[in-house]
Amino acid sequence: MRSFTIFQNSAFQTDQDSLALECILAEKESITWLDIGDPTDDDLAFLKGVFDFHPLALEDAIRTGERPKVDVHRDYYSIVFYSTFYDSQNQKIIALPFHLFIGANYLVTIHQGQIHQIQETLERWQLPNSPVHHSVGALVHSLLDAVVDDYFPMIDKIAEQVEDLEDEIFRNHDDDAIQQIFALKKEILGLRRILAPERDVLNVLLRRQLTIFKSKDVVYLQDVYDHIVRITESTDTYRDLLSSALDSYLSLQSNKLNQIVKLLTIASIILMSNSLIAGIYGMNFQFMPELQWQIGYPFALALMVCISAGLVFYFRQQRWL
Repeated sequence: MRSFTIFQNSAFQTDQDSLALECILAEKESITWLDIGDPTDDDLAFLKGVFDFHPLALEDAIRTGERPKVDVHRDYYSIVFYSTFYDSQNQKIIALPFHLFIGANYLVTIHQGQIHQIQETLERWQLPNSPVHHSVGALVHSLLDAVVDDYFPMIDKIAEQVEDLEDEIFRNHDDDAIQQIFALKKEILGLRRILAPERDVLNVLLRRQLTIFKSKDVVYLQDVYDHIVRITESTDTYRDLLSSALDSYLSLQSNKLNQIVKLLTIASIILMSNSLIAGIYGMNFQFMPELQWQIGYPFALALMVCISAGLVFYFRQQRWL
């Protein structure tokens, strides 16, 4: 589905005839935003014929799972970027790729499914007192800024989940939290693989290798760059927190095992001492004076109790028990 939005002669036009698009693009004062959802082969042929985009760039535009990147062509940028949100129900990060072709007086966006930031930016652009200036650089900034700003609520959701997992480990000693930690670390790693290349994308745009972005646009792009750097640092922080939580859990489990082994060792020492006494008086020698004692049995039991109590007292003094 193609959606044309054209700013020409201080007025907006929508659903413009595609046949007249070449004439409109020739007018340097006009600005055209072409949004294509679920592109077909006809759409790609149309883009090739009207804009003369490189075949490899068009091929990347319809692929899924492309790494975020920016390619600098003769007179336009080709960008892969990602819109993300956190699915709380399934506890997963959903990443939706979209492709941008940025020229001197046009912006082309290609995507599968719905990217709500694109529609929101289009609506903001057409407001009577729009905060979006009537330039391609301002449009690109507004779109990328909307996408990056939506990363922050997702990071907040991740932070809440990290705190919950820490509580389950340290307060409730929940073993199921380990599986959740590994799952969340995997999600954060996938997000990190998106954020790091997107930071490089913005870095390339800030260099202004093409004259598409003006000096005033670069200031706003720098702000988006700062936001994505902050988000990247946050993902690294939460990944380190999860690793620390996992290490702490393993330390707690090791400490619990040490306590159990210590108790078993102490019990073995006490029982071994009592077994020594029982073994001595259980020998079948005829000439043992104690065998004739009337108090021999109570004496052996009392001796076992005294030795056991003495060992317990000693272990408590050493803080082993």
